[in-house]
Amino acid sequence: MNNQPRNNVREQDAKIRATNFNEVSLGFDEKTAMAEAERCLACVKPKCVEGCPVGVNIPKFISYIKAGDLEGAVAAIKENSNLPAVCGRVCPQESQCEARCVRAKLGGPVAIGALERFVADYGLTHAVKTPAITKCGKKAAIIGSGPSGLTCAADLAMAGFDVTVFEAFHKAGGVLVYGIPEFRLPKSLVQAEIDKLSELGVQIKLNTVVGKTIMLDELLGDYDAVFIGTGAGLPMFMNIKGESLNGVYSANEYLTRVNLMKAYQKDSATPIQVGNNVVVVGAGNVAMDAARTALRFGAQNVSLVYRRSREEMPARREEIRHAEEEGVVLQLLTNPLEILGDKAVSGIKCIRMELGEPDESGRRKPVEIQGSEFVIDCDQVIMALGTSPNPLLKRSCERLEVNKKGTIVIDEATHETSISNVYAGGDAVTGAATVILAMGAGKAAAKAILEKLNVH
Repeated sequence: MNNQPRNNVREQDAKIRATNFNEVSLGFDEKTAMAEAERCLACVKPKCVEGCPVGVNIPKFISYIKAGDLEGAVAAIKENSNLPAVCGRVCPQESQCEARCVRAKLGGPVAIGALERFVADYGLTHAVKTPAITKCGKKAAIIGSGPSGLTCAADLAMAGFDVTVFEAFHKAGGVLVYGIPEFRLPKSLVQAEIDKLSELGVQIKLNTVVGKTIMLDELLGDYDAVFIGTGAGLPMFMNIKGESLNGVYSANEYLTRVNLMKAYQKDSATPIQVGNNVVVVGAGNVAMDAARTALRFGAQNVSLVYRRSREEMPARREEIRHAEEEGVVLQLLTNPLEILGDKAVSGIKCIRMELGEPDESGRRKPVEIQGSEFVIDCDQVIMALGTSPNPLLKRSCERLEVNKKGTIVIDEATHETSISNVYAGGDAVTGAATVILAMGAGKAAAKAILEKLNVH
């Protein structure tokens, strides 16, 4: 057995990367990728595949790497995933495929995510044949061009559908372009993946808001099936005093201004206030993205306030490590009470917490420690507390059933909504979750559409 320990991915030096928006992870070079591929045991019953929400045949694509056939590796991944360059970078592999790898105690699990990225990047820079498509005479409309919408669009296009994607923004990609920073996911790669969809015949209509520009019922009159993948872009707040002060942002607005509107460019039409002492409230990947972005804008101090302990932080371990290496300070077991200031932010009043009994989610409930209030001086506060779906679509179509949280109600088996031939998936159904789970939902919905319309 190959007892070679797991190979590390190259990264920019922390002090240097904290000052630029270039990608932090540099991935594997070919020599290291080949060495890491050799660590795969090619299990007869690969548990890693069970951990992948879209079912990528991991041993299969790695076997092609071992054989030096990178085009074959690309094709193997593309059988199940249409966004491998994205997934290789932002999927939580450590809790999914890699968590099931039998090599976990033998030098660490195989670096599946890094190998997927290596193969995907090869596919984007080399001509890989697009499979022949036989048209089936059916049409599908996709609302939203995020990961669930793009995945559903690709699978239906491959099955011969004429597919049109309707995107509200001026650029396709959804959360991949407005939510995830350039240093974690270069936008050129997202565009390259989207361009691959165009090669499949997928049309994308930008600046089109379904529920305003065009109505859902109109789409139902023109298309055989509709998939809703509008994500969850409505930010949440704490409803504490001071949230309306100048200098308070939702992470959603902050990151959209930076990632989509290029606020970091000097001539940006949508600039952003640059904070010197920044506090980010939250501890998920979005909170890490906001905190690390603030550093790159030149903030001298960036603190991340979270009411639970490190063990309960929902962000990927890699993102937490990167943030701390770059200088983000974690204020754990700490909860905001009030944002201070006259017209603009001057500080945030917090209270220390301790963990009590587990709550409904299974996590220990944070309890205030009386008399432990203190103030963090700051001139900018970014709320990264999660998001919920925009209610626009529901308001424009009363027949579309949503639950009390505003997420779309679907048949769990088919992903069909309360309206016949209208399907939904991703964050619009689950609330804010991961890219790969949204992709899995888009894939499941596409399969259900093919079955209902009897397309094989």
